[in-house]
Amino acid sequence: MAGNRNKMAGHRTRVVVLTADSAFEQSASATFAASPQIDLTVVAGTLAMNEGAFDLDESTIFIIDIDAGQQDEMDALARLMAEIAGRPPVVVVTQSFDAAVARQLLQMRVADFMVKPVVPADLARTCARVVQDRNETEQAEAEIYTFLPAVGGAGVTTLSIQTALLLLSSGQKTRTSTCLVDLDFQHGACADYLDLEPRLDLKEIEPPPPPRPERLDRQLLEVMLSYHACGLAVIAAPNRPAEMRSFDPDMVTRLLDLVSSHFNYVVIDMPRTWFSWTDSVLLGSNKLFIVSEMTVPGLRQAKHLVAAIRERLSEAPAPKVVINRFEQRAFGAGLRKADIEHVLGNDFAGVVPNDYRLVREAIDRGVTLEEIKAGNKITMQLKKLITPQLEKAAGGAALDLVKKLSFSWAK
Repeated sequence: MAGNRNKMAGHRTRVVVLTADSAFEQSASATFAASPQIDLTVVAGTLAMNEGAFDLDESTIFIIDIDAGQQDEMDALARLMAEIAGRPPVVVVTQSFDAAVARQLLQMRVADFMVKPVVPADLARTCARVVQDRNETEQAEAEIYTFLPAVGGAGVTTLSIQTALLLLSSGQKTRTSTCLVDLDFQHGACADYLDLEPRLDLKEIEPPPPPRPERLDRQLLEVMLSYHACGLAVIAAPNRPAEMRSFDPDMVTRLLDLVSSHFNYVVIDMPRTWFSWTDSVLLGSNKLFIVSEMTVPGLRQAKHLVAAIRERLSEAPAPKVVINRFEQRAFGAGLRKADIEHVLGNDFAGVVPNDYRLVREAIDRGVTLEEIKAGNKITMQLKKLITPQLEKAAGGAALDLVKKLSFSWAK
């Protein structure tokens, strides 16, 4: 379906503009109607007035001029975004704007937003970039980073969160879409660390027998996503420490398939317990990190886990061990980095330094490490370990799209 839509978009670009502002309508018409390759549809009036009255099935992009100060307009926008699930991408243009509005738009996952007055050239470039980003996202498979603890209390949740934030900001010009998935349904803490409400309703996706994984669709997924102010999407369920539940593997697989098809990067925080669905998660990962601590038992457990994964899942990505809370002392007894390298050999990925005060403050405040201390040593070391070398997108498709959205506003 998405492939057919992209193929059609290769021949025609359909732009839909909704506005109650006659001046903006004239500007948009002059901007887009000049190109013979663009089909422009203008819907007059407010979003609340026209809710459900437009056809977006084959639209390339939807531009919505909205009064963000009107609650009924923002409510209508929220319903629309949940219904269309990012297809087509939406660019919001608004007169009033503040931090609260920005947070709401991020949570709704609009593709971009602009504040009036809008220069026609800027509007055209924004639309070209948004459509190109959407096409690249749909064509590329998500990169999945999975973190698995070798011992209890190794700090997997902290590393998973910081990895997700690094990947979120890894784009050359724009933030990449990134989702953090907490699969520790019994003791998961990702939502708590980020001060978010966990919205994954396990009863909703696993009703009484027989299981129906097909009930998981994009609209249901959107309802179950929580968003941090930085734009990071999080899937987490409320803790059930007194329950030991094992879910149908198809349910977990379907959830991850759905997430992977809508984000550039997915970071998975795994529980230490091995469930019936663990094999599938590890096999579907691109990078697999085993997190341990700098103790003799920790190194042994990590080495045993690496061997078990290799023996059990020969097609899984090669597991790499990360030693968290590393402290190198010049003098005194204790393990050294050379000891770790000797024990783990090629399975050793690297170390993450210890900064307990920084991590504790970030957790207590529900903010990121970078917000407290930019360029901290934990973030810098993680960046060396996990940030991918992003491939530069081929310029041909981007140039073609810019040509479609290039207009003769310069006389």
